Amino acid sequence: MNDMTVRGKQDLLIGGRRVAPLSGRYFETLNPATEEVIALVAEAGADDVDAAVRSARDAFEGAWGNMKASDRGRLMLKLADLIRQSEDELVALESLDSGKPVSAIRRQDLPAVIDTLTYYAGMADKINGQVIPARTDALTYTVREPLGVVGAIIPWNFPLMIGMWKLAPALACGCTVVLKPAEITPLTALRIGELALEAGFPAGVINVVPGFGKIAGQALVDHPDVDKISFTGSPAVGKHILRGAAGNLKRVTLELGGKSANIIFPDADLDAAVKAAASGIFFNTGQVCSAGSRILVHADIYDQVVERLAARAASTRIGNPQETSTAMGPLVSQVQMKRVLDYIDIGRNEGATVVTGGGRAGDTGYYVQPTVFAGVEHDMRISQEEIFGPVATVIKFTDDADALHIANGTVYSLAAGVWSTDIARVHRFARKLKAGTVWINTYGPTDIRLPWGGTRDSGYGREHGDMAIENFTEPKVVWINTGP
Repeated sequence: MNDMTVRGKQDLLIGGRRVAPLSGRYFETLNPATEEVIALVAEAGADDVDAAVRSARDAFEGAWGNMKASDRGRLMLKLADLIRQSEDELVALESLDSGKPVSAIRRQDLPAVIDTLTYYAGMADKINGQVIPARTDALTYTVREPLGVVGAIIPWNFPLMIGMWKLAPALACGCTVVLKPAEITPLTALRIGELALEAGFPAGVINVVPGFGKIAGQALVDHPDVDKISFTGSPAVGKHILRGAAGNLKRVTLELGGKSANIIFPDADLDAAVKAAASGIFFNTGQVCSAGSRILVHADIYDQVVERLAARAASTRIGNPQETSTAMGPLVSQVQMKRVLDYIDIGRNEGATVVTGGGRAGDTGYYVQPTVFAGVEHDMRISQEEIFGPVATVIKFTDDADALHIANGTVYSLAAGVWSTDIARVHRFARKLKAGTVWINTYGPTDIRLPWGGTRDSGYGREHGDMAIENFTEPKVVWINTGP
């Protein structure tokens, strides 16, 4: 076996060093394509998290806090260069740990990581305040100061990309970070932490504490010296974090779930719409918070779209995520595979029809066939609840009002898509859809320069762009008396 298959023990990264957990406990991380152990990973406990927070606080009040903003930006650009140089290693490692196809990581995830880092590196010395002429006898102005220590809790579906979505703006603002990766995909976060040290980041600026949410994650939320929690994950955990953060009124940003509607009208370019609809639900094996899992189709073209979508699903190349020809890899874990298969059974029992797929693919690895349900009613559980797998639910609608009613009829509001050449209709839907992002005649692209997030069970606050600067800074007013 090569060194990308077995990596031995992976310790915590605290204070610029790899250290064993104080408890001595390690857990296995598995390759979801083979179910084999990749490595033993240190399990951070509350004491380890406390050590990481203290290290982050020391760096914030010391070397990092006293560094010029432009120098922080230069270090971030150096890290971006090292990530480019380590592309093959990071792509292979991310694929092994998460089951993501290498072609998708190389095409989307890694370029997004580098783009995010370079974007915020350029912003580091451009976080400005304002001079506000409030009085003639005073000079009054504002500055934006870094919040302090950030607890970043990242999910398993995009470990590299979402990890950098949190790291880069926090670092640009002058914060230090304790990063808790998901316990089932911890390896690339640890490697990024090592590369940051190689780039010259002071010890303690980035600390990585793999472990379980109920222990390490909870310790971050509860810690009185953590100033901010940035979390991406499930609504249930997000609500728990929001309640817990009230303990010391720490700032919170939550990017949570979705059950996004992708709406196709008869006047749409059906070839483009169906292609994007298939990608919108089967990309990353459906493990995407903004997946277009509810495909709403006008009655006039319903059967045609179902047939085309099923054909695309059936022809999707499932296989070894390390092979460049693979389009869809496994789900991330046995738990997630069981959840998805259970939902497929629920859909059948509710009376929906499996047009294609509907079962496990093979008997090794956590593979599930791309599945298309037809005859789905709006109030079915498979239409209302986030499955987080390659399961498309195709729902029929009759007119614009019906489509809006169905699209807005869930507890989520992260994203939506509309396919139509009617300019008045698409503007109307863009205005009336309850979604943080509305895609028109496309589905799924994101950019770090544009705000990202939703409301209700889709989240709390926005990430990306200028809004991320607000997430990691606090305004301060300075009032200087200049006399009469």
